[in-house]
Amino acid sequence: MPYESLIQAAQGRIDCDLLLTHARIINVFNGRIDEGCIAIHGGLIAALDRRPARREIDLGGRWVAPGFIDAHVHMESAMTVPARFARAVLPHGTTTVVADPHEIANVLGTAGIAYMLSASEGLPLQCLFALSSCVPATGMETAGARLTAADLAPFWSHPRIVALAEMMNFPGVLAADTEVLAKITAAETRGKPVDGHAPGLSGAGLAAYIAAGVDSDHECTRPEEALEKLAAGMRIMIREGTGAKNLDDLLPIVTDDNWSRIMWCTDDRHPHDLIAEGHIDALVRRAIAAGMDPVRAIRMATLAPAEYFHLRRCGALAPGRRADLVVLDDLASVAIHQVWASGQQAAADGAMILEDDDAGEAAPTVMRLDPASLNLAIPATGVQIRVIEIVPGQVVTGSSQAPVSVRDGLAVADPSRDLLKLVVVERYSGHGQTGIGFARGFGLRNGALASSVAHDSHNIIAVGVNDEDLRTAIAAVAGMGGGLAVAAGGEVRSRLPLPVAGLMSPEPLETVRDHLDRLNAAARELGGRLNDPFMTLSFLALPVIPELKLTDQGLVDVVHFAPVPLFV
Repeated sequence: MPYESLIQAAQGRIDCDLLLTHARIINVFNGRIDEGCIAIHGGLIAALDRRPARREIDLGGRWVAPGFIDAHVHMESAMTVPARFARAVLPHGTTTVVADPHEIANVLGTAGIAYMLSASEGLPLQCLFALSSCVPATGMETAGARLTAADLAPFWSHPRIVALAEMMNFPGVLAADTEVLAKITAAETRGKPVDGHAPGLSGAGLAAYIAAGVDSDHECTRPEEALEKLAAGMRIMIREGTGAKNLDDLLPIVTDDNWSRIMWCTDDRHPHDLIAEGHIDALVRRAIAAGMDPVRAIRMATLAPAEYFHLRRCGALAPGRRADLVVLDDLASVAIHQVWASGQQAAADGAMILEDDDAGEAAPTVMRLDPASLNLAIPATGVQIRVIEIVPGQVVTGSSQAPVSVRDGLAVADPSRDLLKLVVVERYSGHGQTGIGFARGFGLRNGALASSVAHDSHNIIAVGVNDEDLRTAIAAVAGMGGGLAVAAGGEVRSRLPLPVAGLMSPEPLETVRDHLDRLNAAARELGGRLNDPFMTLSFLALPVIPELKLTDQGLVDVVHFAPVPLFV
């Protein structure tokens, strides 16, 4: 906007657009709550005092906080396109997200990043982006693209690119890989922070990682790990998503001395949690319920991420800042009455006010696969196999060994021991390269589940009791151009199409949630015991999260960052 007009409005020389009166204003700079007015002009705050205005609204003594910021999120994990995602999170007080388009970039490359920028343009939710640093995450999987520093270079000039996204390839950093360091240098020379992703990294390795220029981490699961990283200069994002829940474990690390270097993020949050629990407001609410001062919890949702990402006009209620406001009926319970985005009322009482039924532009998918040609048989060449052990509520997995079950010379699933066959099928080249392993923790007694949401390369991942149902579920996913499916008895029991890159639907979040309800119910009928089996399944192909994972190229020992054979 022309700042001349804002300057005049701040001085009372011209009328502001709007004056919000009788507000309890949460000042995130000094931690105080002051009664006053909020004068808004051109989508920005002109003053925190009474000014002449064309319109006044009495807030009746309600609390007003800055709009909440999600410091690290993959919008694709909500399985809805950006416009639908915005409608889902704005009523919960989130007015800004820093998104990593890593998921769609693994499918479509730079076209995927361009799609997310275009599809989020002009939304009432401010969608900022961190450039995906690891596409693919490792060389031990097949993705739809491979992005170099040169590929990312044209995006740095975009005004909504604010950081380099999670540097998952920490072994590459420690080895001083030229390409990895080129991406970090590109961010650093432009004054952009570099997000980290280094679960469990400590000691000399952590020192080297930080020395290379990595600024933050959202993968801490233990207080000791987070405190070591804080002491070494990192900022910490406390994550509470659907697949990984770290808030309860990490709340004790927050002190008077370090809170400003800690912020909230959701990372990956499924439709059920977004609808039932909320977004960043859910984390703030949980922190307050656990005993954290409400103003501090709000400062960690606003000022802390704004300062980390150098967002000069976000994260606070002050002159010149965006008029992104969360109006609260109750501070302790974070009961949201209204949400304002750039001076426009976006939501009230949990529902959007701004009407927009347009889901935005479409994006292509990539699904080059012939399910009928897949060979899922595993000759039994040993007596002991490696097993991926599910850890409920976490994206980390355990690693164990178990006696192999053999039928007709082939290694097969054994549901009596909850030992299921796990397969990852490459979907980009048409060759259908397949990695096969075993996982324990799903509880299926028959049937199979399959999904094209398989972090991070998003090949098709499936788990099941027999090859017929595995093949049926995989064929259903391929036939939809991407999505989720449950099969049993050679038939598809339930499905969810995700036609946008095989990751997202243009349907509203509630519609996606209803499809997921039916999928989860179908999984439970087959014996499944996980609350969200598809979220768990989606992370079993991620070879940067310990301990044992499966890609289309086979099993990966993430602790040693190396492929390992199925048979011990």
